[in-house]
Amino acid sequence: MRSLDDLLAEGVSGRRVLVRADLNVPVDKSTRAITDDGRIRASLPTLQALRDAGARVVVAAHLGRPKGAPDPQFSLAPVAERLGELLGVTVPLAADVAGDDAQAKAATLGDGDVLLLENVRFEAAETSKDDAERGALADRLAALADVYVDDAFGAVHRKHASVFDVAQRLPHVAGRLVARELDVLTRLTQDPQRPYVVVLGGSKVSDKLAVIEALLPKVDRLLVGGGMCFTFLAAQGHGVGKSLLEEDQVETCRRLLAEAGDRIVLPLDVVCAPEFSAEASTTTVTVEAIPGEQLGLDVGPRTVELFGATLGDARTVFWNGPMGVFELAPFQAGTRGVAEAVGAVDGLSVVGGGDSAAAVRQLGLDEAAYGHISTGGGASLEYLEGRELPGLAVLAD
Repeated sequence: MRSLDDLLAEGVSGRRVLVRADLNVPVDKSTRAITDDGRIRASLPTLQALRDAGARVVVAAHLGRPKGAPDPQFSLAPVAERLGELLGVTVPLAADVAGDDAQAKAATLGDGDVLLLENVRFEAAETSKDDAERGALADRLAALADVYVDDAFGAVHRKHASVFDVAQRLPHVAGRLVARELDVLTRLTQDPQRPYVVVLGGSKVSDKLAVIEALLPKVDRLLVGGGMCFTFLAAQGHGVGKSLLEEDQVETCRRLLAEAGDRIVLPLDVVCAPEFSAEASTTTVTVEAIPGEQLGLDVGPRTVELFGATLGDARTVFWNGPMGVFELAPFQAGTRGVAEAVGAVDGLSVVGGGDSAAAVRQLGLDEAAYGHISTGGGASLEYLEGRELPGLAVLAD
């Protein structure tokens, strides 16, 4: 796989470079204000390196899940504005993805200029399963540039036109962010320093089952929190009240506990409430005493202490998924406590993107405390599962 440095060594001054970036940031629906610009900031090293080398940079990206047609609520306009602020240069936004306006604006770029194309998912062909449809869009995107840089790690697990097909049509390299993500994930999968501890949270066991199966033989401890812990607790025979429960996964969790129960660490206590609300009255109970009419919405303080102690001597940690509904104040403490314990690890600590990365920022934690905060939750999990990621496979050609 060729790197950005390989491309820069060849020289890019005056050349148009199409960069697939991951700028899929959360945007307030009413104000259109970006609430977390982490992914935009993560794209800067590649974009700035290209600008400094005199490239004419065309950036492709997506935002949200529009239904294959232009939709103002998913426009990249606020992203173009923020990207320009961070780069210290005006970043115009094309009115289309790869149509007349994109072609016209790309043709007028000067050395060091940056153009952002409109949301690639405004084109139905971007996510089409039909090779010919994706290829037609890829042809138009490729016509905008001389070379392609994939720096969208959060999208490399997708066989999309701007991720997979364009790379088949242009000379291609991996951007700085993709290279960094791969370096870290390789360290997690090939001879990690021990003890190696994985912390998994989030809603459903079914979403994480493949990564659990892949990692259990490799880790020293697997800590389970979030909504997914209740299916494990049910497998132990505990009542979980109205908490999130995947009944069809109980037997699977029972098998995992039988096979590796000495390495799976479950909560000791949970924070319950009668309803999913920021104003709900909360009760902290042991996992043996979850009230039948209540929901478990966070891990409790004894669990935070247990997880923290288990992480205390770890040399390698991967954390993906919050411990509770951290978006609501009464249920933030578990995620905060575990996040702080992960950040205190004396070794490599990796935050596996998605809600975990959002929690670090929303809770005001020091990002510098972590060895790496991934921009791709789904991509990092699929990599750890051992699956082939289309966007990476095509770069290796």
